[in-house]
Amino acid sequence: MLPATSIRLAIAVDRSVSNNRLTRLFSQNPSPGESTAAPALRSMTPKDCSINLLTHGSEAEALEFLSAHPIHSVVMSSFIRDNGLVSDLNRGRFYCYRNHSGYIEGVALVGHATLFETNSDVVLAAFARLVHRSDKVQLIMGEEAKIERFWRHFTLNGSPQYEMGRELLFEQRCTLPNQSRPATREICGLRLATFEDLSIVMTAHARMACEELGFVNPIVADPKGFPERCARRIQQRRVWVLIENGSLVFKADIVADTPDAIYLEGIYVNPEKRGQGYGLSCLRQLSESLLRRTRAICLLVNERNHKAHAFYHRAGFRLQCYYTTIFLQNSGTS
Repeated sequence: MLPATSIRLAIAVDRSVSNNRLTRLFSQNPSPGESTAAPALRSMTPKDCSINLLTHGSEAEALEFLSAHPIHSVVMSSFIRDNGLVSDLNRGRFYCYRNHSGYIEGVALVGHATLFETNSDVVLAAFARLVHRSDKVQLIMGEEAKIERFWRHFTLNGSPQYEMGRELLFEQRCTLPNQSRPATREICGLRLATFEDLSIVMTAHARMACEELGFVNPIVADPKGFPERCARRIQQRRVWVLIENGSLVFKADIVADTPDAIYLEGIYVNPEKRGQGYGLSCLRQLSESLLRRTRAICLLVNERNHKAHAFYHRAGFRLQCYYTTIFLQNSGTS
């Protein structure tokens, strides 16, 4: 297996990825007019005949397979629970790989953000060929070791230009009865966002997109779709806020929500309130609340953001593993 350093040298990188664009892409539902049909695929080879589209009626089977690795499959599991296997909101299509006995050995979401779950190198190779034939994929992400193996198979058919990012997966689990949590002040105003908060939430989202990620202001770039996406997240009761005197102090988004794991992103603290304990207190309080109904909370942080690493560690999160994200610079491969 290629070491992580070697796989980076094997990729033609125009510039390093210094942000965590991956997590924002998970949260973005399709904009009006955006094509969300099944990714266009070139013809399959005979050795890929074990790959099938997952369709309505297979949700329970897919979720049972994904439940073996709940942290790493939390986004796919939540998409299936929220939207079903076939939905434009998934921004792609779900596929499975079945063995000769008909049992699932791998599940992949192939589309805008491409994810997969399997422990089999044979399945990884099949998924790599599947993704290579798609013209919709914009990023591929997963556990670092699996991405190394996947990439080795993927590049057998040619490699376009890429950017690569590395993230740390932090996780927090329920404390045991005899364990205690660090004392923290209670934040009385921390609550679920309502539609009345839509404008202030949108502004925070846009600010993070521009300042942290270098994106064009989504309010300007997508004046219809961006508010709809923010409103849907609020409708799902997955945006938590602390607002004082009409100003947003803290915000956190639940991107994926299952009984086994919850995935957070978009954690925001007002710059004027940073260093005063608001972010730490709000995140600890939110985590404690969420862990009453799920077994674990996880989030991704760019490897270079050492200040954030320390912040999440103080909030009770611990490093679980490393993730690799490959951003395709061109749609489709040749």
